[in-house]
Amino acid sequence: VAQAVRVLVLVPSKELGQQVVRSLRQLAAFCARNVCVADICANTDLAAQRPVLMEKPDVVVGTPARVLAHLGARSLSLRHSLEVLVLDEADLLLSFGFGEDIKALLCHLPKIYQALLMSATFSPDVEALKELVLHNPVTVQPPEPPLPGSAQLRQFVVRCGTEEDKFLLLCALLKLRLLRGRALLFVGTLARCYRLKLFLEQFGIAACALNSELPARSRCHVITQFNRGIYDYIVATDEEVPAVPVGQPPRKKHKGTAQSKGKDQEYGVARGIDFQDVAVVINFDVPPTATAYIHRAGRTARADNPGTVLTLALPEEQESLAQIEDALIGENGETMLQPYKFSMEEIEGLRYRCRDAMRSVTKQAVKEARLREIKEELLNSEKLKAYFEDNPRDLNVLRHDRPLHPAIVKPHLRNVPEYL
Repeated sequence: VAQAVRVLVLVPSKELGQQVVRSLRQLAAFCARNVCVADICANTDLAAQRPVLMEKPDVVVGTPARVLAHLGARSLSLRHSLEVLVLDEADLLLSFGFGEDIKALLCHLPKIYQALLMSATFSPDVEALKELVLHNPVTVQPPEPPLPGSAQLRQFVVRCGTEEDKFLLLCALLKLRLLRGRALLFVGTLARCYRLKLFLEQFGIAACALNSELPARSRCHVITQFNRGIYDYIVATDEEVPAVPVGQPPRKKHKGTAQSKGKDQEYGVARGIDFQDVAVVINFDVPPTATAYIHRAGRTARADNPGTVLTLALPEEQESLAQIEDALIGENGETMLQPYKFSMEEIEGLRYRCRDAMRSVTKQAVKEARLREIKEELLNSEKLKAYFEDNPRDLNVLRHDRPLHPAIVKPHLRNVPEYL
């Protein structure tokens, strides 16, 4: 059989693409013949990926935009060889604005091929995509609950009176080791991501940031190191990109908008990414929807492992919290989100330290932290890429949870006196 590209896997993000490639290579390790899998998700120059595609790998994994770019450059041909098309996380493919790219990509495919579409939700847009890609499909919907039961996944909520209470409670939980194990801390914005990271640095709590401003290679490395147990805490954003309905042209990006300033539109962390052995998910900011909550909570209590989800809610976040509670009604008619039994009076002694740390994390410090980390990660991602390909063991030297130190770090905050 002549060597050719027979399978195309479309993914919404580079991080998910890397994990799909890793899983495919593990599955193909014991095949009767060598199965070549190519990852073209990385946003590098097309010419750099052309030699890989010239070898005609059996499986190609990429984002729709990247695959379409290679088809346009004629470095990839699918019309006469493709046998299987896979759309992974189809709802995310649409919410990331790939609807038009997928439509354009279909023109480059043969008339007959097998198609598989996977999606966590079936919105009208996903249904439209299904009609576009699939012909007389068989629908498989596993009868599993969206989240594990209370015996495996414990879900708590703390209603905080002020923003300061949020930071105080989180500091106490992590510094006093009241929550054990590796944790994902979700926030709503990039600025909050770095503010929380800098705040934790004040207390000697190492955490790494994971957001759409970081280079794709760095984000993948953060996830890999976390899964290997090199560090315990990730402060992550899960910025949502508004969905673009199938058939509707994407909106033009205006110069100077937030989305044009270095944010990767192919970034996604709350969905699809395989974080391993996550003991706790902390919603430092309440998710905007019940669906977003389920996606965040789904990072823990995987397989048969226990997990905990803790949500910190301010008064202005009560509306979103109420929607989540309504969506998580158990069989007994009560919400699965239980109050976290914790007395704020017991940690009042830490409040002045918390207030001191919050004052140190100014807007200017957050801005400098963002710029500094992006510069460092770009250096690691680009200039050292060739070196680390030749010396993979030295990748361990790159620690993404190192202190950024744009804010004044006060050494006395690291140690908690016995009387506290």
